[in-house]
Amino acid sequence: MRIVIAEDDALLREGLTLLLRNEGIEVAAATDNPDDFLKAVAEHEPDIAVVDVRMPPTFTDEGLRAAVEARRRHPKLAVLVLSAWVEQSYAHELLAGAGGGGVGYLLKERVGKVADFLDSLHRVANGGTALDPEVVSQLLVRRKADDALSVLSPREREVLGLMAEGLSNAAIGEKLVLSAGAVHKHIGNVFLKLGLNSEDGTGDRRVQAVLAYLDH
Repeated sequence: MRIVIAEDDALLREGLTLLLRNEGIEVAAATDNPDDFLKAVAEHEPDIAVVDVRMPPTFTDEGLRAAVEARRRHPKLAVLVLSAWVEQSYAHELLAGAGGGGVGYLLKERVGKVADFLDSLHRVANGGTALDPEVVSQLLVRRKADDALSVLSPREREVLGLMAEGLSNAAIGEKLVLSAGAVHKHIGNVFLKLGLNSEDGTGDRRVQAVLAYLDH
């Protein structure tokens, strides 16, 4: 796996680089601004980019916009965005154009939980999604009762929230104390109620379900 990092905080940038290289992952470039990040992606053609949302010069959303632009130019590029706090619009904008998956949004504090961070990194690099549990929690709180997901039962919404975090069926079952069969049934109901085409692969439908979750 080849990675390009975009992080203006020198300490975190060097820490990420060291962590990933110690895991045998190739860090092709570690940049501190959006322009150099885009150049590095074009030059090295990485499998995944790890990008800070807020970067120079205004420290608002330059990193996010650079990540979206990188995916536009290189559709196969997976992107894992890091942020110091939850901002719903960032999560939505990043995933809105991610029909093929390969996107994630994590709070920076999760990087300290190395095993979880690496699991999310590999999941995104392999075309999946990884949303920080706190992002999912706040999105749930902000949902209106009459939104498009109101067709789902409370349990189905729980399952969809865990799917958004990137959990596997087995992990969902363990967290909710459900059998494998029950998890499979709930996920099937989510797909059915959201009108997701059964002809698509299960992985694609999981991504589509997560995008539907974010889009309402």
